[in-house]
Amino acid sequence: MSSVKLKNVSKKYDSKVVIDSIDLEIKDKEFVVLVGASGCGKSTILRMIAGLEEITDGDIFIGDKKVNDIPPKDRDIAFVFQSYALYPHMTVRENIAFGLKMRKVPKDEIEKKVKEAAEILNLTEYLDRKPKQLSGGQRQRVALGRAIVRNPKVFLMDEPLSNLDAKLRVQMRSEIKKLHEKLQTTFIYVTHDQTEALTMGDRIVVLDRGVIQQVDTPEKIYNNPSNTFVAGFVGSPQMNFIEAGIEDGFVKFADVKIKLNTPVDCKKVVLGIRPEKMVCCGNIKFRAKVDMYELLGSEKIVYFNIGNSKCSAKLPPDFKIGDDIELSVKEEDIYLFDFETGRRI
Repeated sequence: MSSVKLKNVSKKYDSKVVIDSIDLEIKDKEFVVLVGASGCGKSTILRMIAGLEEITDGDIFIGDKKVNDIPPKDRDIAFVFQSYALYPHMTVRENIAFGLKMRKVPKDEIEKKVKEAAEILNLTEYLDRKPKQLSGGQRQRVALGRAIVRNPKVFLMDEPLSNLDAKLRVQMRSEIKKLHEKLQTTFIYVTHDQTEALTMGDRIVVLDRGVIQQVDTPEKIYNNPSNTFVAGFVGSPQMNFIEAGIEDGFVKFADVKIKLNTPVDCKKVVLGIRPEKMVCCGNIKFRAKVDMYELLGSEKIVYFNIGNSKCSAKLPPDFKIGDDIELSVKEEDIYLFDFETGRRI
């Protein structure tokens, strides 16, 4: 079993709380992505699972074993870093084999494992090269190879693609997913890139300031966000947030009134609307003026104001700055959030 459990885990540096009493269970063979803005605590969680960071409170289990006091080398995990951490004076073969040599694994077994890892990662023809002779993507695959040969219970990956260019990141996302399917072991992956999270994870853990905001599948995270933080963080462009008032059972904004199906115990709410849902065929209509746009080839991201709220929509490319536009949205595509707490209503 290679499940991972965090029970009431906290991390403090002096009086500063970095991780605040989180509970998280990652199933055997699952690919889970920890996502959030820089400084939210996602890398700290990874380092605590690895044993590179001591926990302040709580318990961590790998399989059925509590690992709080077990040193990193005995936790049966492999850590892939953002910086590759390759030895520049060693060949690809020597880099991949290094950890096995330190464990005094027999020479023929090392050679077999290195060969298998090189074949999985398409590195066979590069085994005798030094890291400086490789591209960024090839170096990252060497770092993955060094992890694979150890046959760990759990792979921990800390923003492994952040040093790559955009095209290579897309390619490596696909390769890491295929690797997970081949190896059939548990992957815990940290990123600040919500596109990586949506495309790679079986489940996503959204973090903000050391607190888990939501844990769910990519589809449910995107379509049913639990609060304004999750709704705004996941999705590109981010969700539009429009301040609105409640009056006589109606939500009112920009000369628009929407009948509430259930009573709401507040005078002010925030409406959330995905930019791609602002189209020309909904039943709720409003007008705006184009402030600016970004061309994406077959469409534009058009920016405008609704009241005091800055908004965007994905539209055909025939709009220009200053144009008056009529937009509409279906009632079922509008999310309602509590103005004070940000929680979904």
